[in-house]
Amino acid sequence: ETGAERSWETWIWPVSLFVSLCLCPVSSPRRFRSKVLSPTKLQVVWKEPKGDFESYKVIYTTEPGKILEPDSQEAKLLIQDFDPEKEYNFKIIAVNRGRESKPLQAKHEGERPEPKDPFRFNLQSSPQNEGFTCKTPAIADIVILVDGSWSIGRINFRLVRTFLENLVSAFSVEFDKTRIGLAQYSGDPRIEWHLNAHTTKDSVIDAVKNLPYKGGNTLTGLALTFILENSFKPESGSRPGVPKIGILITDGKSQDDVIPPARSLRNAGIELFAIGVKNADENELKAIASPPEETHVYNVADFSVMSDIVEGLTKTICDRVEQLDRQLKAPPRDLVTSEITARSFRVTWTHAPGQVEKYRVVYYPASGGQPEEKVVQGTENSVELNYLNSLTEYQVAVFAVYRSSASEALRGSATTLALPMVNDLELFDITHSTMRVRWRTAVGASGYMILYAPLTEGDPADEKEVRSVCAHTDVELEGLTPDTEYTVTVYAMYGEEASDPMTSQQTTLPLTPARNLRFTDVDHSSARLTWDSASRKVRGYRIMYVKTNGVQTNEVDVGRVTTWLLRNLTSLTEYTVGVFAIYDEGQAEAMTESFTTKTVPDPLDLRSSDISTDSFRVSWQHPTMVNGNVNTYLIKGLSPLTEYEVLLSAVYGNEVESDEVVLVETSLSPSLAVPAPRFGVRNLRIDDETTYSLRVSWQPVDLRNVRHYRLTYVSARGDRAEETRTVPSGQSSLVLQPLLSDTDYKVSITPVYVDGDGPTAARMARTLPLSAPKNLRVSEEWYNRFRISWDLPPSPTMGYRVVYQPLSAPGSALETFVGEDVNTMLIVNLLSGTDYSVKVIATYTTGSSEALSGRAKTLYLGVSNLSPYQVRMTGLCAQWQPHRHAAAYRVVIESLLNGQKQETKLSGGAGRHCFNNLKPNTQYKVSVYAQLQDGTEGPAATPPTTTPLPTIPPAKEVCKAAKADLVFLVDGSWSIGDDNFLKIIRFLYSTTGALDRIGPDGTQVAIVQFSDDARTEFKLNSYSDKERLLDAINRISYKGGNTKTGRAIQHVKENIFTVEGGVRRGTPNVLVVLTDGRSQDDVNKISKEMQMEGYIVFAIGFADADYGELVSIASKPSDRHVFFVDDLDAFKKIEEKLVTFVCEAATAKNFLSAGFRMMELFGLEESRYRSVSGVSMVPGTFNTFPCFHLHSDALLAQPTRYIHPEGLPSDYTITLLFRLLANTPEEPFALWEILNKSNEPLVGVILDNGGKTLTFFNNDYKGEFQTVTFEGPEIKKLFYGSFHKLHIAISKTSAKVMIDCKMVAEKSINAAGNITTDGLEVLGRMVRSRGNKDNSAPFQLQIFDIVCSTSWANRDKCCELPGLRKEADCPALPKACTCTQDSKGPAGPAGPPVSLTHGPSGPVGDTGVPGPQGPPGPQGPSGRSIIGSPVGHTQSHPRRLSAVCSRLLSVFVIREHQEREGRKETSDNKEHRYTNL
Repeated sequence: ETGAERSWETWIWPVSLFVSLCLCPVSSPRRFRSKVLSPTKLQVVWKEPKGDFESYKVIYTTEPGKILEPDSQEAKLLIQDFDPEKEYNFKIIAVNRGRESKPLQAKHEGERPEPKDPFRFNLQSSPQNEGFTCKTPAIADIVILVDGSWSIGRINFRLVRTFLENLVSAFSVEFDKTRIGLAQYSGDPRIEWHLNAHTTKDSVIDAVKNLPYKGGNTLTGLALTFILENSFKPESGSRPGVPKIGILITDGKSQDDVIPPARSLRNAGIELFAIGVKNADENELKAIASPPEETHVYNVADFSVMSDIVEGLTKTICDRVEQLDRQLKAPPRDLVTSEITARSFRVTWTHAPGQVEKYRVVYYPASGGQPEEKVVQGTENSVELNYLNSLTEYQVAVFAVYRSSASEALRGSATTLALPMVNDLELFDITHSTMRVRWRTAVGASGYMILYAPLTEGDPADEKEVRSVCAHTDVELEGLTPDTEYTVTVYAMYGEEASDPMTSQQTTLPLTPARNLRFTDVDHSSARLTWDSASRKVRGYRIMYVKTNGVQTNEVDVGRVTTWLLRNLTSLTEYTVGVFAIYDEGQAEAMTESFTTKTVPDPLDLRSSDISTDSFRVSWQHPTMVNGNVNTYLIKGLSPLTEYEVLLSAVYGNEVESDEVVLVETSLSPSLAVPAPRFGVRNLRIDDETTYSLRVSWQPVDLRNVRHYRLTYVSARGDRAEETRTVPSGQSSLVLQPLLSDTDYKVSITPVYVDGDGPTAARMARTLPLSAPKNLRVSEEWYNRFRISWDLPPSPTMGYRVVYQPLSAPGSALETFVGEDVNTMLIVNLLSGTDYSVKVIATYTTGSSEALSGRAKTLYLGVSNLSPYQVRMTGLCAQWQPHRHAAAYRVVIESLLNGQKQETKLSGGAGRHCFNNLKPNTQYKVSVYAQLQDGTEGPAATPPTTTPLPTIPPAKEVCKAAKADLVFLVDGSWSIGDDNFLKIIRFLYSTTGALDRIGPDGTQVAIVQFSDDARTEFKLNSYSDKERLLDAINRISYKGGNTKTGRAIQHVKENIFTVEGGVRRGTPNVLVVLTDGRSQDDVNKISKEMQMEGYIVFAIGFADADYGELVSIASKPSDRHVFFVDDLDAFKKIEEKLVTFVCEAATAKNFLSAGFRMMELFGLEESRYRSVSGVSMVPGTFNTFPCFHLHSDALLAQPTRYIHPEGLPSDYTITLLFRLLANTPEEPFALWEILNKSNEPLVGVILDNGGKTLTFFNNDYKGEFQTVTFEGPEIKKLFYGSFHKLHIAISKTSAKVMIDCKMVAEKSINAAGNITTDGLEVLGRMVRSRGNKDNSAPFQLQIFDIVCSTSWANRDKCCELPGLRKEADCPALPKACTCTQDSKGPAGPAGPPVSLTHGPSGPVGDTGVPGPQGPPGPQGPSGRSIIGSPVGHTQSHPRRLSAVCSRLLSVFVIREHQEREGRKETSDNKEHRYTNL
């Protein structure tokens, strides 16, 4: 293949590219590229424009004036008549609805023709001015290794120099660009110049021209090692982070081994090119060069044509330098954002390869904004981005900055959290004009803004604002309107940015009114008002009074007094009075009551005296409130013996007159013999009625003649005897008591004269009934008190009995007594949230009134929604909805077993609390009491009785030998829900509780919860005892999110099954996946990887889980590894079976990666083999291991659909531990094979006892039958009659054989197609069996497994083979007793001395490393007469004798080794082998 041909597959980037950046209606195409497909074909491709377009218009020219316009619907164009020596100019235009975009302009430069005479070109052309020039900005360290052996010759070495000049000329050689070093070798290598020896291209070319010819042998392997150890070193000028290129030029086959040194160079990251000339061995060149050999191996027939490959070689090297530079300067990986707050988050990444000087982190808001950046040193892989906006999505790009360039960006995004808002907002100390606001500090806040406004209908009132510095979280709001509901909003301020608000509402108290309004000193024109003070903040009082039936209102402001006299009232008139408390904020509600003025008082005791014939004197007593001082008057000029009527009225200051009092008197006769008349009393009146008394008054008669008055009274019902009272003549009134209430009485009064009774005057009157209070009212309700008020009855009382009793809580009735002038009472020390019955009973001297009844209720001082959570084995937590007025909480937990209590006191903002150190399996009652600031405590809030989980569950028998690294991957997506998640936790608790030992000596457990991403709850090495593990399981909180199962399994693989995560070497890795739905990402790829790498995966699905997806996730066979239930309540149905399978997988002796236990499936078990025909049990490699002898009549078979219902995996390992017997036939037989329904073999393993070969066969993905046969000394061991363990690892590309855990051979195969399941799987079937005449070969079988992984053989330790068993690495033998350190016995006696001259023979050592290949010898005779493969090719008899002796020695060594291992051979085997020998 020539250099020109190789260039056809090289992408050629345009030399010039002009793209217009102006805005157009149609966007322009982008990213022009051209590719030479052949000498006559050029392909042009570009990237489609952004936005809409219909087609492309392509214009290109190859020479001036020649324009071609092909149309294209796709973003590519193929030019069929391409001329590589011409220059092509392109214009590519996008067309949409007749409109065209700006053209994408580019050109493809033609190649310059090479000279016809390569020798002349090499010697005479100027390398600096002609040929290919590498224009990549990438730099490299290039070391050229030149063969200077004798076979080249001095003439040809001149051509090598010219070739090197042309090679060097293609690169930009400077100290900080590409460096070129050179070494020459023959028998011994030497450095001609190091990488740092020359700093210019001319200097290197001069050195090439003066390169001396060395001469000698051809030891290429030594030379490759030499440049690795000397040229690619920092002291030689090799630079870190720079692509390394090695170029070998040789003309022959090396006289030493080149493969290990070449591999070392490649492993060191050095790209190797091999150039062979003349007699070079092309296979050796391919072994040296880096892949692919099409671009890295060059072989020319002669030195004279080396110039033909210069351009192709330099182009390839240039491209590889650019590719390697991109790989070395790859962007960082695995961008992770963490520690996200409202103003910052941390960005972490995995380091980029190569020598990174710095990392540049650019970030900006996704919604638009000015990008910002941070730069950190190349040793750092994390940076915190600060001063961000809250609740904003940020785009992040991380660039690795190298010495001369930067990588592509690693991109990601993160959204900052909302600014922390205030918590526990509380409004308290509320008055009519103020309230206090209190909240919990918000972390990082610079201050707080409080907005408050009344909740008014219509237009919203103006909000008021208060600012508080960060240290103050308690503010008093002043100037509020009384009895108004306010909304208060608090923002945490972060500079000028505010958090989300926290809002609360509360109503200011109404202005306190005056209380207990009373009336005293009521007469006909005045009354005194008295009331209790409302508050110290009262500025004064306003009294408004009005006649009840009138309309004119009188108003008077009286200042801060609490008593006032109303004057100038109308007698016998009912007045309604209102007293208003006046505050700075306004006036309170009125306290109103009514009273009635009395009648105008009449003059009292009008009487006559000093009677004569022409005059008499009248006298009287002053009534109350009369200012006059005259109380007698002499009436003169009367006629004798004439009756006169005297009328007397009291006149008051307001010109009000009383009723007239009448006195009839007669002047004396001139003659005194006339007898004095007897008159009756006048103006008999009964008033001042009460429930038990009446007041009787009258106008007295002549005091000179009246001895006294006789007053009688009797009830109208006649149920009581008449009673009589004697009243002195000077007295004119009497109060009758005690009387019956609500009773009519007849009252009579008779004046008694000296000479007899005067006329009797009588009146009827009625006592008042025992009236009850009226209009019971309840106000000022609070958590421990309320106020009751009532209207007074019309009749005077002795006082009131107030009786109250709880209705909604147990409690006796309580009673108190208040005075007669009290009509309101504050009842305190009540239970919160309790209904009370209230009765008010008026007490009279004669009894009690009916009760005025009502109901009242205190506010509830208690928490709500109290419930337990995180119930653990030795602790539980309780949570509740906080009470808005609570200042503290008293939380009590009480054991229902023994009454022991724990108590704690929390602040009013608390909403949860956890109790620890509880007794397992005990019922507890939790009570929460809310308390006010004054110490008032509400009733207990108690949830349903809770039961902490029982004590540590006992281990199940099947799990007592389990030792594994067990990971549970739990679905925590939204579809699970809180209740179901608790069921999952109980399932994990129960399943994990079934294990025995937890920790490094037993099973390690990790749990990962996943939704959108995976969260590690704890790692494998987090807990080393079961109690702490179970406690940790109970503390797992529900996550929520979407269902990304694939990402979660990847997380488990990369973060849990690691050394850091606690994984142990040689221990089964078991993963249990629990999910309720179909994954929202791909699970197939990672599940396949897990199964391929030997992880044992169980999949548990419930609810809406996809069964097919569960099968993809889980290991095979599915019937052991896939479980499905309808809901989580059905977990109990599968729990026992799952625990059994998991513990079996976790048991060391049963440790097998996901796969098929074929012994069990064929019935070859100690408990079942007796039912299998043709099988007996014999001792195995150890007496405790059962082994099964398959006799010639066994022919065990099982349906394929039973063993492999889903077919075989694409990659798997067949594991067999067996031995052949003396009677095992020489003919080939299948240890195991799968047949279709026509008995045709599909896949299997064949042993040929006669030919001593091992064969594997199957059908490839094309359906073609393929076989691979293995032979050789290691394979022959299988036929010596001893136990051997055979691993055959089948992948998509190869079949690998390991015998006794040692690699033997590997051969290439095609990927297999799947099998049909309609046939049988058989053991021991003779290959030549056909149809119904099948028979089987006798052999012994101890182990047969098919593992779904190709790595199992590398991890197996062959613990079943006595010669390979290492007790430290292997589990204890079955049924064997083990001794602990403490059970060691005493030391035994000293043994005899050991001879130092000669010890016993040791075991045979391992095979040594092959020596270097010797030179080929001449052709020898046929080796058919010699048993075994030919040793050499020679004609000399001594060499044939040497081969026979070597073969004989090998047989004896093998036999001696077998005898040392305790292996016994049958006499037939010995006889057969010695006969062959």
